[in-house]
Amino acid sequence: MTVPFADAYPNIDRWISEHEGVIEIGYDVDSPLDSFVRTLDAGGMPWEGQSSYSSVDEALQDLDDALADVLSEIYGD
Repeated sequence: MTVPFADAYPNIDRWISEHEGVIEIGYDVDSPLDSFVRTLDAGGMPWEGQSSYSSVDEALQDLDDALADVLSEIYGD
């Protein structure tokens, strides 16, 4: 059985749908950033991940965990 994305990564879902934040995944060889995944919003870049992960799922889990803290700081919940 497949788990819906919002159930697997609730903080990513909230970042996009409620906060209207942006998530970038992947590498840009022309960018000075070396993180594989990062978040952006009107205030800047509140979080960027590691330079590499063993899987995309590992990157998404790291992102979801980090967004729990970021969203808590923003909304206080």
